Amino acid sequence: MDKHDVARILEDIALFLSIQGENPFKVRAYQNAARSIEDIDEAIETLIAENRLKDVPGVGDKIRWKIEALVLKGSLPFYEKLKKEVPPGLLELMDVPSLGAKKVKQIYDAFEIQSVEQLVEACENGQLSTLKGFGPKTIENILRNIENLKAYGKRMLWWDAKKLAYAMREKLSKLKQVKKVEIAGSFRRKLETVGDLDFLVASNDPEFVMNWFSKQPSVEKVQARGPTKSSVRLKGGLQADLRVVPEEEFAYALLYFTGSKDFDIFLRQRANQLGFTLNEYGMQPLLGKRKKNPVCKTEEAIFQSLKLSYIPPELREGAASIDAAEKGKLPKLVEEQDLRGTFHCHTADSDGHNTLTEMAAAAEELKWEYLGIADHSKSSYQANGMDEKRLFNQIDRIKEINQSRKFKVYLLAGLECDILNDGTLDFPNEVLKHLDYVITSVHRSFKMSEKEMTARLIKAIENPFTTMIGHVTGRLLLRRDPYLVNLPKIIDACIANGKIIELNAYPSRLDMDWRFWHHAAEKGLMCSINPDAHSTDELQYCSAGINCARKGWLEKKHILNTFPLAKVKSYLLENKQNTH
Repeated sequence: MDKHDVARILEDIALFLSIQGENPFKVRAYQNAARSIEDIDEAIETLIAENRLKDVPGVGDKIRWKIEALVLKGSLPFYEKLKKEVPPGLLELMDVPSLGAKKVKQIYDAFEIQSVEQLVEACENGQLSTLKGFGPKTIENILRNIENLKAYGKRMLWWDAKKLAYAMREKLSKLKQVKKVEIAGSFRRKLETVGDLDFLVASNDPEFVMNWFSKQPSVEKVQARGPTKSSVRLKGGLQADLRVVPEEEFAYALLYFTGSKDFDIFLRQRANQLGFTLNEYGMQPLLGKRKKNPVCKTEEAIFQSLKLSYIPPELREGAASIDAAEKGKLPKLVEEQDLRGTFHCHTADSDGHNTLTEMAAAAEELKWEYLGIADHSKSSYQANGMDEKRLFNQIDRIKEINQSRKFKVYLLAGLECDILNDGTLDFPNEVLKHLDYVITSVHRSFKMSEKEMTARLIKAIENPFTTMIGHVTGRLLLRRDPYLVNLPKIIDACIANGKIIELNAYPSRLDMDWRFWHHAAEKGLMCSINPDAHSTDELQYCSAGINCARKGWLEKKHILNTFPLAKVKSYLLENKQNTH
């Protein structure tokens, strides 16, 4: 059990105690201890062996004994007992946005509500309105958030679905009865969330493949079964469909079942204009047309027969890519290997899990040239945001690491600076001028009107020390809708002021949405693909950002962190000089 496991359990204990109405100081003690454990630079086993755990700030004797039990014995009866004491339904209620531990406990104490269904009933029959703090607007928000949760529950983040999808594809590919296998549908188009997985197989023995598929350990229930198609529900709730086709039809079926529906319609219309019918089985001349029947073994060949450049799956969302393919004007989409670094990364100095040196080492393993550190500012107290003293200390340590040449990767000193309610920034310009760059983000007060939120962001954009705007709409996929904001105005303001909008690659954010990037980039908006990483492992989230960037038609030239280090330094320096 490493420090991250220990910190997670301490945070769980704090949550359980909060639900039980424990003294807030006791709750905070576990939260502080969790943060301190994340901050340590050594193996936790070493600290225990050398009796130095007591020297870690925020770790008193009682919590120290619990940590030692966790690490040395692998379990903690106190933790297990707490888990059993908290009704499972209360943790389900905690998933409803706008309901924190305090409100959940209030509801439970008053009415012993332990499920979302009971909560809905209490909202609708007026029972909840008898509680202090649960006025009509609060109840309306609760019901709306529950509806959103139900709708979201039918989908899964692409990032989470890929583990299931790739594992199944790998197993299918190893069957001797399978000649070809691919994942189609929205997953192949790399939509940010998926409602199901579509597996396409070329085989002469569909019965064997169907039997094999329905008996996999990951299958929870077989929902439908036919000679060439099966539908199952996987453990975790996601639906998966398997289709088996003859090898000669595979390319046509892959094109058709990749979609989207709109794209398929436009493509079939294109085929008709050229004198062909196109479907999942093949392409044939229209009745009465004396044309040679094309035989295509690949999607590339099908597009060629339709006198189009090959259209990558990410761009198959409508007619625009077909028009561009006809004119030979499809973009050369950015690829993961084009990235040379990134800018939005947190360390243990705020709410990250790893130290500066650990993050640098991880970036070096990725063969990046640079890594930007952007920990939270002081107003993000829930994320252990840094005050001026801690910020300057971090800047000094970043300089020392660079001067030591311990790593080939170059660290850039940045900050994720809170945008306050009135649009001013969390630190004065006299502080911000010492940084290489500044990401400005909204972290609270999401319920402003569109006019107020737009003005708030534009004021931050107009601050001379803002380099880029972070997670510009504040959305959390499958959990929280974007706040109200006039995004076209924000895009125009960033272009006018020479600011960047990040493409936040955290899989549950992917913000700004890919649907806005194509036209924004055409107008001159610069992008930065940032993982919002809170650990070394999360640097890999950049690949989710690449998916989103490709769907947004972005090329290398549109993305700051495809630039080499020298060009990035020059860009950031020029940005700072323009502030004077």
